[in-house]
Parts: sequence; structure tokens; C-alpha cells
Amino acid sequence: MTTYLDFYELTAEPFSNAPVSRFYYNSTQHSQALTRLMHAVSYMKGLSILVGDIGAGKTTLARRMLDSLPEAEYEAALLVIIHSGITANWLLRRIALQLGVENPAQEKLALLSQLYQRLLQIYESGKKAVVLIDEAQMLETRELMEEFRGLLNLEVPERKLISFVFFGLPEIEKNLKLDPPLAQRVAFRYKLEPFTAESTEAYVKHRLRLAGSPRVPFTPEALLAIHKASGGTPRVINTLCDNALFEGFLARQESIDEALVRRVADNLGLVGSALPESAGAASKPASTPASRAAGSKVDLAEIDRYLEGLGKL
Repeated sequence: MTTYLDFYELTAEPFSNAPVSRFYYNSTQHSQALTRLMHAVSYMKGLSILVGDIGAGKTTLARRMLDSLPEAEYEAALLVIIHSGITANWLLRRIALQLGVENPAQEKLALLSQLYQRLLQIYESGKKAVVLIDEAQMLETRELMEEFRGLLNLEVPERKLISFVFFGLPEIEKNLKLDPPLAQRVAFRYKLEPFTAESTEAYVKHRLRLAGSPRVPFTPEALLAIHKASGGTPRVINTLCDNALFEGFLARQESIDEALVRRVADNLGLVGSALPESAGAASKPASTPASRAAGSKVDLAEIDRYLEGLGKL
């Protein structure tokens, strides 16, 4: 059966919204953000934050950063927060597990002692402990913020024993204010802005090239329409381009023009800056512990199982 990949001579799906590392686009601002974040953790600055709107590429950048931290120099982990109802004790246990603490204690003081001893081991081995927190806007309580401040107080005379990088929506800033002393300890901030028209064009061409495309099937006018309809948001660009390629294939249209892009954008309900929930649903997990537990008490054991499953991907 012929697919749009065959029709446009592609060897892979170019516009999947899954965070595929080989399709990473190192835009100027992504490069600057990564350089600054790497500097912050290299010198163990403590807490850094990267914010951006929905679909800006925060998760992709978090995974890129994790891959960029040499194992010989860092004990690094990525923790995804998938529910705002997590407890401080659960958070501490997950961080401990991520950093290699075996059988974390249930009692808080014992758990903190285990974590401190593990951080000392990492330090004495010549490595640096770094934990990246994705979807950090879900850390919505003062209790959680206080735990991060407490962990950042773990130091040796030369430096801190652990660094954190928060990735999330701009609400992170509001959550940090729940614990003003922690907000004052943010060593670095960076915000991902939407792509410019030039960056959008370069992004589309980059992904097509990595997918094996021998040419760019989008006309210059179509690329500009993609930028306008997506508002320069990478996730929406992907959704729009993927749909445009499929519709172009159905119409046996070798060159995707502005009219086709506008038609697809209208069908998706794009207004030029954001993708409605319904249009983007296909790119999201069908069900997570967060969505199933909405309006009910959170099952932390289920979240643990879900995160363990993510680690096997």
C-alpha cells in the first residue's frame, strides 16, 4: 500500500511529535539555552529554569541536555512530573531512586540521610549530581518548593552537592514564589520564544532532510503560511506539516502550495498562534495517571509504574 512517505520519497516520518533525538533542531535559541544550562550544571549553580509555552520544545531540549551530559562526569537523571498531586515524600524517593539510592526509606529523615550519603558518594567519585525536572509547572505546593530548597542546602565547602533544572510552562515562576528563598536561588532563567518565519522554514527543511527527502515539497508561500498558522510553535508546525503532506498525497499533489496549507490549517482550527486541544489530541498519550486521576486522589504507585514504563522506551 502506497503511503505519503512513498509519494514524497521519504524514508521516515518527518513530523512526528514524539521526541525523536535524531530530529532535534538546534535553533539559535535552543543552542543558547543548552549552552547556558550546561554551564550552570557544570559549575553546580544550584537551580536553573527553562520556560516556554505549550509545544515550544521544552521536553525535546530536556532530553537533549540529558544526552549531552557525559556519564564520566555526571550522575544525571530526568524526572517527568505527570500529576500535580504528588507529595514531598514521593518526590524525594523518586529523586533518590533516580540517583541510585537502593531501597529508599519511607521515613523522611532516614530518606534524607540516604540521599545525602549518596550525593557524597557521587561527589567523592568526581562526578556531579544533576536532576532535570520536566513539566515542572505541576510542582504546585509550597511543601514541594521547600523540599527543593532543602536539597540545594546540601553542600560541601567547595560547592553544592546537587543541581536542578526545571523545564516547564511559565507558571513555574508563580510556583517558585510560594517559597521566596528558593525563588532567590534561581541562578539562571531562559525562555523559549516561538520560531521566526526564517526559523520555521529552516526547521521544516531540517526535518525533511533527515527524513530522506530529496527535495522540499512545500512552496515558499506554503512555508510562510505554515509559520503564520502555527505561530512558530514547533509542535503545531509538526501537526500542520504532517497533515499537509497527507492531504497532498491524497490529492496526488507533488508540490504543496499555500492554498493547501490554509485549508489544512482551517480544518485543524488554527488561529495563527495555538492549536486547540482537539486538534493536538493525536500527539498526546491517550491516557496517563494524571488524566485518569483528575478529580480524585492521586495513586502514587500508579505514577511510579507509569514512570518506570517511560524509562523502558
